[in-house]
Amino acid sequence: MRYGNFGRVLGIVLAGGKGERLMPLTKYRAKPAVHFAAKYRIVDFALSNLVNSGIFSIYVLVQFKSQSLNEHIERGWQFGGALRGRDFFITLVPAQMWRGEHWFQGTADAVYQNLHLITLYDADRVAIFAADHVYKMDVEQMMAYHIDKKADITVAANVVPSSEASAFGCIETDAGGRITGFVEKPEIPPEIPGKPGFSYVSMGNYIFEREILEESLIEDAALPTSHDFGRDIIPKLVQSSRVFAYDFSGNKLPGKDSSYWREDSPYWRDVGTIGAYWNAHMDLLQHDSEMTFFNPKWPIRTVSYADPPSYVCPAEGRSCNVQSTLAAEGSRVLGSNVESSVLSRNCVIMPGSEVEESIIGEGVVIGENCRLRKVIIDSHNVIPPNTVLGYGQDSDCGFEEDQMTVDPSSGIIVVGMPKMQLRKSRDMPKKGYDWSSFS
Repeated sequence: MRYGNFGRVLGIVLAGGKGERLMPLTKYRAKPAVHFAAKYRIVDFALSNLVNSGIFSIYVLVQFKSQSLNEHIERGWQFGGALRGRDFFITLVPAQMWRGEHWFQGTADAVYQNLHLITLYDADRVAIFAADHVYKMDVEQMMAYHIDKKADITVAANVVPSSEASAFGCIETDAGGRITGFVEKPEIPPEIPGKPGFSYVSMGNYIFEREILEESLIEDAALPTSHDFGRDIIPKLVQSSRVFAYDFSGNKLPGKDSSYWREDSPYWRDVGTIGAYWNAHMDLLQHDSEMTFFNPKWPIRTVSYADPPSYVCPAEGRSCNVQSTLAAEGSRVLGSNVESSVLSRNCVIMPGSEVEESIIGEGVVIGENCRLRKVIIDSHNVIPPNTVLGYGQDSDCGFEEDQMTVDPSSGIIVVGMPKMQLRKSRDMPKKGYDWSSFS
């Protein structure tokens, strides 16, 4: 919500993605609900950017396997007391089939099915942001650019080498930044005028003038399209409206990293595959990483729990060595070695174990004398003692079929969440069921 030159701004966060390329991490949860950097969820980045930028009126559109995402938003992203009201809210919006007996059919259809929310809020402009990337940006600067250009639509554009741009939706512009073409994953990406060898790729973040948004969504709904902003809405509007690319590389963040007193900088990573997800974490563990969580003027916000502090201690006559590691509340390292890894809330590393370049999920217990390298262990797993994973001679840990997989492109081992065990009388065998409501 901004006034003055910006008018009434409504934020809409698209958080319904399946994230099929992140399986098995998305087997029981939507992609925006996937855990990230020990204590966050991916959705926290989009919400933090909007709130830090002064946009306090936000609808979060959810759909697939959203229970854990719903609980996360309800626990940690609510205004309280006198602040809660018409202009201060972060509200979940599930697919309600307003336009027929079907779920959201695409990103554009998700907004189309909720046009009444834009009307009720009486928005002048709508900021539609994706919740499936890890990024930091000041949305107010993009909004100022939008106003200055008298744009109908502004698309956030990241600058990448042209050799890497084919994996994304690419943007072609003139020298003034006006978009002249919008193509999905082209073999030969268009280069930025004046920057040979570099291309604009869409970040999936848009600012729309309300009237243009409403008209284009209503028109698209009547056509046999994929009802997607990147594939259908934006390419068509390029021909008839003032559509501009906002150069994300010029975004400036206030404040400095409180550890090194260096300038904070904008950051964007696609974490849509297991390899990209793991690489993003390894990047965070470098002391000179472009991403910092230690800028008090641009915090990444999330749910806070009443967990005890992280704890590192020798045990059973074994010393501890923990280096280049993110450790969330309640995590414990007992007489073991952990290097270049991420420890989520309330996980335990038992004596004699070695964990390297791995991501350990919430509530995981790593048994004694385990050796893990380049492994992602999803929440609530118990890894038996003496397990070896990631050294070419992986142990048979008794995991259920398809629970442990090897990502073919990166070689990273992923252990998905186990089935929940029903509690039965001691004479009856236990039966499992999935985590679809508890992920």
